[in-house]
Amino acid sequence: MSVEIRNPVSGFDRTAATDAAGRFSIPNVPFNPYHLSVNGQGFATYSYDIDVRSVVPVNLNISLKVGASETVTVEGGGAEDLLENDSTFHTDVDKSLFDKLPLESSSSSLSSLVTLATPGISADSNGLFHGLGDHAENSFSVDGQPITDQQSKQFSNQIPLDSVQSLEVITGAPPAEYGDKTSIVINVTTRSGQGMTTPKGSLTTSYGSFGSSNVAFNLGFGGAKWGNFISVRGLNDGRFLDPPEFHVTHDKGNQENLFDRVDYQFSTKDSIHLNLGLTRSWFQTPNSFDAQNATAWNGLVVSNGGLDPYGNVGPTDQRSQIKSFNIAPSWTRLLSNTTVFTLGAFVRRDQYNCYPSANAFADLAPAGLQAETVGQNRTLTNAGLRSDVSYVKGIHNLKVGATYEQTFLNENDKVGIVDPTLLPNTFGCPNGQPAPDPCAVLPPFDLTQAGTLFTFNGHTDVKDLALYAQDTITKGDWAFNLGLRGDFYNGLVTHREAEPRLGISYNIKPSHTVLRVSYARVLETPFNENLVLTNLGCDSPVLNPLLGCSAPNATPLAPGWRNEFHAGLQQAFGKYLVFSGEYIWKYTHNGYDFSILGNTPVTFPVAWQRSKIPGFAGRVSVPNFHGFSALMVFSSVAARYFAPQIGGAGATPSAPGGVFRIDHDEKFNQTTHLQYQPWKVGPWFGFNWRYDSGLVAGLVPCAGGNCSNGPAGSASVVDTSIISPDQQFQAGLFCGPLHPRYSDHADKLRFGY
Repeated sequence: MSVEIRNPVSGFDRTAATDAAGRFSIPNVPFNPYHLSVNGQGFATYSYDIDVRSVVPVNLNISLKVGASETVTVEGGGAEDLLENDSTFHTDVDKSLFDKLPLESSSSSLSSLVTLATPGISADSNGLFHGLGDHAENSFSVDGQPITDQQSKQFSNQIPLDSVQSLEVITGAPPAEYGDKTSIVINVTTRSGQGMTTPKGSLTTSYGSFGSSNVAFNLGFGGAKWGNFISVRGLNDGRFLDPPEFHVTHDKGNQENLFDRVDYQFSTKDSIHLNLGLTRSWFQTPNSFDAQNATAWNGLVVSNGGLDPYGNVGPTDQRSQIKSFNIAPSWTRLLSNTTVFTLGAFVRRDQYNCYPSANAFADLAPAGLQAETVGQNRTLTNAGLRSDVSYVKGIHNLKVGATYEQTFLNENDKVGIVDPTLLPNTFGCPNGQPAPDPCAVLPPFDLTQAGTLFTFNGHTDVKDLALYAQDTITKGDWAFNLGLRGDFYNGLVTHREAEPRLGISYNIKPSHTVLRVSYARVLETPFNENLVLTNLGCDSPVLNPLLGCSAPNATPLAPGWRNEFHAGLQQAFGKYLVFSGEYIWKYTHNGYDFSILGNTPVTFPVAWQRSKIPGFAGRVSVPNFHGFSALMVFSSVAARYFAPQIGGAGATPSAPGGVFRIDHDEKFNQTTHLQYQPWKVGPWFGFNWRYDSGLVAGLVPCAGGNCSNGPAGSASVVDTSIISPDQQFQAGLFCGPLHPRYSDHADKLRFGY
């Protein structure tokens, strides 16, 4: 007998054969509703809808009727197979889709997939994305392992995309098992070799623009009770990060990635699972035209030798390296036919190194940009335990669990001043004032005055305990999601928060409509990247002026909390079209963002007083219709943040308030993917279109000319003499029909005005 389960919306499709006794097992199935079909020669087709929502096994007793014919045709389900009676808005994406979706970034392909296939995502540079108006309040759950630290390629390394079986991206109110950073929750199910009695794998290679080359290998193999899946990938790229110029300079990078998953079932009740990951990436910080040609040194002279008015310091050569490893074992015990116990452990470590130019003076950028050279060696080690009990019986799907994790942070920074005009122009030096005046403490670290590098060493240990209970109650056409979570955060500050979660959905079966509303209270914890620097840096008399601190003492980041409300619907039109959409309101105390250490590549977290984020997101899906399928996702988010800055370096809690739209705000974005595959196996054709209206940016300041109407006035004039030609080019300034352009004969800019 052949048994098939499939989800027409996500694209998941799996087939298994029964043994001599008629038994079958399909492991590693993502949580979702499925249409199940059983067929065999001489029997009538058996069809059944199942809902997989827990690790508790779904046991089915299937009786087949003798058919009138030996030819069996499996018919697809109706509109009800396109709907989920679930109060949480989410998007399911299976490997069958993202194998055919063109991704813009090979080095952060998982983030690129989420951006293209999920509503509510605003794309940013270097693999970063903003989920529903927040900076990076996103978390991953990889086979149950929580990962809440930033995953863009400037902070960490991601697992290779070919190791992923499916994604569930939650953009609605998160269930109680998820916490910490929950604007977007990406629930990842990795690929398993269990059940692959015939080894299956692939070897791929590619070469593209910017000298981009890829080599990837994966292999899955196993038996009924064990399995192994391994993925190895290498990447070399001439455009690794997103550069500020159309003409790419100093942007090479490479990445090597290894992922291995091992499954073993000891008995009918006990099984273990192990994820192993190892990744290294190395990349250059992209140069602007100014950085490549050291134009900031034109006309500057210093007294300690090695420099002249013509800027013979060479191009800026800042580079970074990230080494990551991850070990995550887990044990699952079947306590009864209705109850499963899971215990897991995990250790994940990122080591980030930022290397300055060999000639420190090459790190100088034009006025207002980079005035310091900086190096960093930072490690983030996250270790913890997770445990839960799942119980499914009758109308209840109950889960109770706990997660304890510690994050060990070590930060070692070296910084020196390379701008000979910084002290006199910014701080009015010399002024004869004693320490802690900048003119008294900064000169020993001014390299243009034969100074040395300043060293900052910081360490902290962040502890977080979470307890939660949640129950999904299904009664007729109603579904209720009830949950309660408690977080105990103990870092450089402490905080406790009780977080109720509530969701209700109703399935109007005659019209194939699901209505839903939900609410969540969420604790938001500060970003861990450079957390020590932003919390304690202002205590240093040297870093205090370089960080823009407004007071001699630190203003530490405290956890924030959020109330969010969601209302949406899902509507099926026949069995080949389904729409799902939601409106969101989020109100947050302590809205997090990032700032920069002295305009260098080192960033650190800060907190604004609060934020208000309304918006909407939607998805339209066309399941397989004679080989044709389509997906469209879209969203609009208004991210309003309120001053003053109350936490992190540079905070001014006593400053007057105000509201502004931050650069997580995007009026509209959408992705449309069309695909045609005439046969189940064989060639396919695809078309993908992404549109972003653009993130909010500040107004061009009024500098010179008639500015009586202010920066936004019709009479505003920008004095271009205060910015370099390259900055004019990057800003897109033009004069009538004349636009700046690169010379055809030299690596320099030519302007028509």
